[in-house]
Amino acid sequence: MSPPTGIPRTAPIPIASRRPHPVESSIENPTGVTNGRAQLSTSMSSSTSGDSVSNIRSRRDRPCDACRRRKSRCVVNEGQTSCVLCQFHIQDCTFVQSPQPRKRKLNTEGKEESVAKRRSPDRDDRRRGPPESISSTGATNSLIEDMANIGGPIQLKRTLGLQNDRYSQYIGPTTDFEPSLIDLSPFDPQDESLLSRGTLRKVSDLETFLMLPDYNTPGHEHEVDDVDAIENIVSPHGPALLELYFRIIHPNFPILQKAVFFEKYNRSYQEFSPPILAAVYILAINWWDHSDELANLPKPDLRELERLARVTLADCMYRPKLSTVQAGLLLSQRPEGDQWAPTAQLVAIGQELGLHLDCSGWKIPPWERGLRKRLAWALYMQDKWGSLVHGRPSHIFTSNWAVQPLSEHDFPDVEFDEGDSIGSAEYERGRLLFTQTINLSQILAEVLDTFYTLQAMATVNSAGPQGTHLVLQLAKPVQLKLKDWFAGLPACLRMDSASNVQNANKLSSTGFLHLAYFATEITLHRRIIRSLSMPASTDSKPTLDPYILHICRSAAKTRLISAMDFVNRLTSSHLRSFWYFASKTNFALIGTFGSLLWATAPGREEAEWYRRRLGEYRWTLGVSCKGGASGEGGNQRLTEFAMGMLDTSTGLLKALPEKPVLSRVGSESDNLSRGRQRSFAEGYNGFGSFGTGAAGGFGIGPPRGEGSVGSFGDSGHVRDGENGYSNGHGLGIRSGLASPSTSVSSSGGSQEASMA
Repeated sequence: MSPPTGIPRTAPIPIASRRPHPVESSIENPTGVTNGRAQLSTSMSSSTSGDSVSNIRSRRDRPCDACRRRKSRCVVNEGQTSCVLCQFHIQDCTFVQSPQPRKRKLNTEGKEESVAKRRSPDRDDRRRGPPESISSTGATNSLIEDMANIGGPIQLKRTLGLQNDRYSQYIGPTTDFEPSLIDLSPFDPQDESLLSRGTLRKVSDLETFLMLPDYNTPGHEHEVDDVDAIENIVSPHGPALLELYFRIIHPNFPILQKAVFFEKYNRSYQEFSPPILAAVYILAINWWDHSDELANLPKPDLRELERLARVTLADCMYRPKLSTVQAGLLLSQRPEGDQWAPTAQLVAIGQELGLHLDCSGWKIPPWERGLRKRLAWALYMQDKWGSLVHGRPSHIFTSNWAVQPLSEHDFPDVEFDEGDSIGSAEYERGRLLFTQTINLSQILAEVLDTFYTLQAMATVNSAGPQGTHLVLQLAKPVQLKLKDWFAGLPACLRMDSASNVQNANKLSSTGFLHLAYFATEITLHRRIIRSLSMPASTDSKPTLDPYILHICRSAAKTRLISAMDFVNRLTSSHLRSFWYFASKTNFALIGTFGSLLWATAPGREEAEWYRRRLGEYRWTLGVSCKGGASGEGGNQRLTEFAMGMLDTSTGLLKALPEKPVLSRVGSESDNLSRGRQRSFAEGYNGFGSFGTGAAGGFGIGPPRGEGSVGSFGDSGHVRDGENGYSNGHGLGIRSGLASPSTSVSSSGGSQEASMA
C-alpha cells in the first residue's frame, strides 16, 4: 500500500559534520534603519542551488571588521566591494582590526530560524497553499550543509515548535494514539513517520508529537495580508521600535532571540507570525519618547495595532507554535492587557506544545531546548501571578510540571558585542532578574496552594478558634523560604546596588522584583490577619491569646511600613522602566492590606494611625504616577490603578462602626502575665523566633522584658544597607498590648513609624 499523498512531507536532509570554523549567522546590531532593507533581504537569502556559493567572500576566514564584531556572516554580492551588512548599515567595509579572541558557551547552535530561503514573488501563494518539499539532492554543497549545522532554513525544518509550514501537537499517554503502537511505526533518520492523519515526530523514547500542515487551518490564507497591515501601521518606524523593545524590555523578559529576530526582520518582516510582530511593536510604543528618532513624531494607531494583534492571535491558536506563546505573553504585559481567560488559553497552548515537559534530552536543536525552557517558566509565572491578581485557581500543578530549572546555557549565546561591557552586564543582570522572579513565583505558588485553595481555606475554617494556630504553623516554613530568597539576591538586583547608583539615569526594572516580594509577603500576612477574626467559642471566653493577636498584627504592620517605604523610594529610573504585568495589582495590594489592618484594628487610635498612613501612601502613588509617566498608555497606569483601588477600599471603610478607645493600663497588665507564662516561639512552634534583624523574616521575636510596646527604632525598624529601604526585619516586641500612634519623620526620603 502506497503512502497517502494528502499530507505533504519534507524529505529528510543529509547533514554534514560541523566544520572546524563554522561561519556564524546572526545580525546583532539593532540600530539599522530601513535604508537598504530590500537589498539586504535579497542578499542574505539562501538558495538550495550551488549558485549561492559564489556570493560568499572567498576570504571566508577573514570577515570584515564590522561583521566580526557582530558575529555575522560576511556576504558579498557579485561585483560588489562591500558586504551586504555594511551596505545596510551605511558604513565602510574594512579589514583593519585583528581578530578578537573567541568566547563561546556550550550552546553553540543557539540561532533560532537563521538564514531562510529567498522570498520569491510567489512566496505569498506558497504560504496560502500546500508547502513545497525540499529535495535532499539540493543539500550537497558545503554552503547549505554549513547553514543546516548553524541554524538555516534546513535546520528550521528540524525544529519542533517553529517550523514555517507545520505545527506540532503533543501526544499524551491517554489519547487515541497508543504509545506501544507508536513504537511499532517505522521512523526515518529524521525521527518522523508518515501516517494518514499526519506525521509522527519522535523526540525521545517517551514523547511523540503529531506534525500537521498550516495551510488548512482557519485564517492561514490571511497571514501575509495581516502582517503587511501591521507593518504598514508603524512604517517607517519599525526598526526604531525594535531597538526600543530590545533595549528596554527584552533584557528583563528574555523570551525572544534578539539576533535571530533582527536577522529575520532585515530579510523580510513577512517571515514573522503577525501577532508576535504586533506584540513587540505594541510594547515598544510605551517607550516612544525614549527614542531620539521617534520622540517628536506622531505615534502609530495603537488601537488598530491591538485589534490586529487580537484577531491574528486567535487565528494562530489553530496552528500553535512557540511564537504563539511568545505573542500571548508579550500582549499580557500591556498596561491593560492582562486578563485571566487568555492566560488559561496560553497554558493550554503550552501544554499542546509540550512546554510542561522536560525537554533536556529531546532530539531537537539545543537552542530550541533553551527557548522552550524560558518560555515554559515565563508561562508558569504568568499563571501564578495571574492567579494571585485575579483570585482564580491556578492551571499549572506541580504533579504535571517537569520543566528543569534554568541555567546560563538556556539563554541566548551572544546578545552584545564582546567589547561592550555595559551591554554584557545588562544582559547578565536581566538573566538574573528573570531567574530570581521565577524562584519567587515558586514561593508564591506555595503560598497560594497552602492558604488560598478551596480545600485549604475550608480546612482553616473548620478548625474554628484554632484556625490561627494552624495558619501560623503552616506559614513558618514558607516565610523561611522568603527570608532565604531575599538574603540570596545577587548584589546587582538590590535596590541600592552600585550599578544603580552609578547609572542613576539608566532605566532599571529591579523595582518589579522587590514589589513582587512585598506582594508575596502581604498575601501571606493577609491570611494570618483574617484568621484572627475566627468566631469565638460558645463559652464567651477569649479563644486567642491577646499577646499572639498583638504579635501577628505588629508583624503585619511592619510589612506594611516596609512596603510603603519601598514605594516611596522608587525613582524615575525605576518607574519609567519595564514592569511585569502583575505590578499594577501589587501596588494596589499594599493599599488593600492597609485597609484590612484599618478595618480590623481593635481600637480607635490604631485605626486612625492606618488612616493617616494610607493617606500618605496615596500621596506617594500620585507623585509616582507623575514620575513614571511615559506617554499615553505608559507606566503611569500602574499607580493610577492602585490609587483607584485605594479609594475604593477606604471608601468602604466609611461604613465601619466607631471603634472604642482602648485602655492602655488594663490591656498592658493583662498581657504581661500572659507574656511571662510562655513565649510566642515556645507556644507556637517557633513562628516568629526567626527574622531577628535578618532580611526577609517576619521581623518578630519573643518578648524582650516588661514594659510598653517597643518602637520601630533601634532594634526594630532596621535600615538594611544592602536593600536600600527600611526593611523592618527583626522587630523587637516587648510585653504588653497598646494601640499605636504614629510619628513620621523624613530622612533621605524614608519614613519611619514608631509606636507610642
